[in-house]
Amino acid sequence: MIKILFFASYREKLGVDSLELPEVPANLSALRAMLCEKGADWQEVVTDSRTLVALNQSMTRKDFDIKEGDEIAFFPPVTGG
Repeated sequence: MIKILFFASYREKLGVDSLELPEVPANLSALRAMLCEKGADWQEVVTDSRTLVALNQSMTRKDFDIKEGDEIAFFPPVTGG
């Protein structure tokens, strides 16, 4: 099982703050493809090039392999002021 977290506006747009998937996709690309099947809002969130992704609480910009027990988080772009 893996846990997927959604933060800020993504949580609001998708109507969920987390998901637990019993099926472990091979990598981030496969996870994104899986989530895109849930609909247009999901596709928009997980394929946006500005989306920030963390694996086990470490931010990354690269594709990565996923293993049992991992936590993946999606964050919207951050702005400051």
